[in-house]
Amino acid sequence: MVKGIEKYGIPVVHMCTVVPISMTVGANRIVPTIAIPHPLGNPNLDEKEEYNLRKRLVDKALDALVTEVDGQTVFE
Repeated sequence: MVKGIEKYGIPVVHMCTVVPISMTVGANRIVPTIAIPHPLGNPNLDEKEEYNLRKRLVDKALDALVTEVDGQTVFE
């Protein structure tokens, strides 16, 4: 689906916990996340820390979205 959307010139960021799977499906902009059961959070953190963690991940994805890439790029 990622490649299909990008074919029309719409950039896509694939946020994932298993980067090799994203590479296999052909995602160009990949943002690694936290863990399979909690990709965009960590239930062991307090509310403020988890908010900051989620905000950093979303900010990284937004930065990736506006970054020109030539092929697959992982945004660490």
